[in-house]
Amino acid sequence: MTSPISADLPAEFRLAYVPGVTPTKWVRIWSERLPDIPLTLVAADPGEAAGLLLSGGADAALLRLPVDRTALNAIPLYTETTVAVVPKDHVITAAEEITLADLADEVVLHPLDDTLGWDELPGEPAHQRPATTGDAVELVAAGIGVLVAPQSLARLHHRRDLTYRTVADAPESRIALSWPTGEDTPVLVEELIGIVRGRTVNSSRGVAGADRQQQAATKQPRKPQQPAKGKAAGNRSAAGAKRTGQGSTPRKGAASRPGKPRRRG
Repeated sequence: MTSPISADLPAEFRLAYVPGVTPTKWVRIWSERLPDIPLTLVAADPGEAAGLLLSGGADAALLRLPVDRTALNAIPLYTETTVAVVPKDHVITAAEEITLADLADEVVLHPLDDTLGWDELPGEPAHQRPATTGDAVELVAAGIGVLVAPQSLARLHHRRDLTYRTVADAPESRIALSWPTGEDTPVLVEELIGIVRGRTVNSSRGVAGADRQQQAATKQPRKPQQPAKGKAAGNRSAAGAKRTGQGSTPRKGAASRPGKPRRRG
């Protein structure tokens, strides 16, 4: 049955997400709390996510910062680990963690969709920038160079002949929940904010919690039980008196008997 509050909301909620982001957990919680409003996932390239929000192609997006804060709101959710993607037999695989200095003599690929925000690129520049991170991974496999990228993207484009190592001092990528700016945050966006921030289902700021509060307020209190009247009441009163011994007739011969006279010595 449709809840009283969610009945006035849009028929669906569209959530865009960029490669490497896995919203599965949040989608599951949404479906449990708002079963009447489907959450539709919209895959978006890193450079397209903001445009989708501004054009109305999505209601909210999970994307990588930075974004234009004059047009979009953004709540940072978590920071990704940065890694260097290299062939399995590369010399840096001898260490569990490296620094940018370890890449000084390497050709470091810089894809056009990179979001790490470098102040200065490490290593030697490649002759040409690959279009995407996926293209850069293919070049790493071909022995053209190495790639520094968020760990989630290294996992997304995993190949058996490649591996990666954490880069301790590299820039980091931050994932954020973003939606268009406006005077008020839309109700369903507020609901998603509560989900990604771990608010409980009973939070008054969420649709599900507001539904529960409204339903509780409209419930009729149980009427107090009225005392019984008429013949039935008299029967119950008589039965109660009988159990307690009140109003009963003494049994025949129940009077106390005199004791035997004591013999005199």
